[in-house]
Amino acid sequence: MNELANYYAQPGSQLVVLYGRRDCRKEARIKEFIADKKCFYYRCRQVSAQEQLRMMGEEIGSQFQVKPQMNTYDAYFSSIESEDASKLVIVIDEAQFVLKRDEAFLKSILKLKAERLYQGHVFIILASSSIVWVEQELGCTFGEAAKKIDGMIKIGDFKFLEVVRAFPSLPVSECIKIYGAIGGVPGYMQAWNPRISFKENICNLVLTEGGYLFDMAQRLISSELRELSVYNTILSAIAQGYNKLNDLFLYTGFSRAKISVYMKNLSHFDIVEKVVSFETGGWDNAKKGIYQIKDTFVNFWYKFVFPHLSNLYLLSATEFYDRYIAGGLDTYLNRYFRDVCMEYLYLLNQLGRVPFPIHKMGTWVGKTGNIDIIAQSSDRRNIVCLCNWDKPQLTMQMYEDMYETMQKAKIKSDHFYLFSAKAFEPDLLQRAAEDTRFELIDMNEL
Repeated sequence: MNELANYYAQPGSQLVVLYGRRDCRKEARIKEFIADKKCFYYRCRQVSAQEQLRMMGEEIGSQFQVKPQMNTYDAYFSSIESEDASKLVIVIDEAQFVLKRDEAFLKSILKLKAERLYQGHVFIILASSSIVWVEQELGCTFGEAAKKIDGMIKIGDFKFLEVVRAFPSLPVSECIKIYGAIGGVPGYMQAWNPRISFKENICNLVLTEGGYLFDMAQRLISSELRELSVYNTILSAIAQGYNKLNDLFLYTGFSRAKISVYMKNLSHFDIVEKVVSFETGGWDNAKKGIYQIKDTFVNFWYKFVFPHLSNLYLLSATEFYDRYIAGGLDTYLNRYFRDVCMEYLYLLNQLGRVPFPIHKMGTWVGKTGNIDIIAQSSDRRNIVCLCNWDKPQLTMQMYEDMYETMQKAKIKSDHFYLFSAKAFEPDLLQRAAEDTRFELIDMNEL
């Protein structure tokens, strides 16, 4: 909202692209932004170029009480009269549906921005819920005219802090479970009912036919990518732990070249990401070429539901949850608890409550052990963090195992932040009381 306001406040006319995944609720942001402004909003449909032209003409004519002289986009935008000196906002939502099929529309938009059609300043928003199209095809569609775009605004998912704020009545532990299951997608969060349990929400939304998230993972992927059978195979394999290119090759039978192409497509769509270890001296001991499912709900679906899809239709939602989700949920949530701890560390850094300003942060994935979080200053001082979600308590042995991993990673630190969702071993509490290098943080502090 601030970015939109800043572009709008600039002198002259502007053109920005606003985009995000399905359920990012861009429409709500647009509605809020245009509430007090002179505006024309049009949502494109998947129709022919001729039908799109006719429908937009009808909506312009109806809203502004005008009758364009010709059925062209130039004539449509020229027919809008400037009643005052205020800037006219033109919003073309799901713009990819018209830009893909009609070059004349783009030419008119560029004329509109150049103030050759409407007699006044304009603020043009081209909005889209197709991340792939915006990031991979929009540049080719615009060609040299891409330099006329003043800004690209991507609506991302909410961070954990926003999840906590969205559910103020829930304890932090419950918010972490929600965050690990559906992520920070605004539309998914809106569908979540905080008055019932985590299990009941999963049963209602995910495991019941007709639930808001029942087939969301499949719809999300098929909306942007073809050959769903190939993507299902690859994602299912990654969720089961086949997370290196050679592992996927052996498991799926697809060629390495084919897998690389499909992984690239999934990466462009923010579904999969490559895990890159924090740069340390122990590169020989680090795992390389590891992939993981980036989209939280897609990860949850392929981890717990997709492998047992037959029983999803045979068992009740409660039976399915108890049999296939309950037992593995805590181990699965370790990754997301680490992400929450990392976000907490970012906030401490912003507040100046860390030993030194943090310049970069990441994880280290080793061949025989991992380091959950490494936070480093610009002069290479480190804070090393250990995060425990699923064990009854964080123990001295767990810290010593991490210290051995640090030696393999060839990294040193004078500051250790130990996060635990449940408790700390008494020996570790005693050690922290005597050694100022240790900072113990329980989930209530988060």
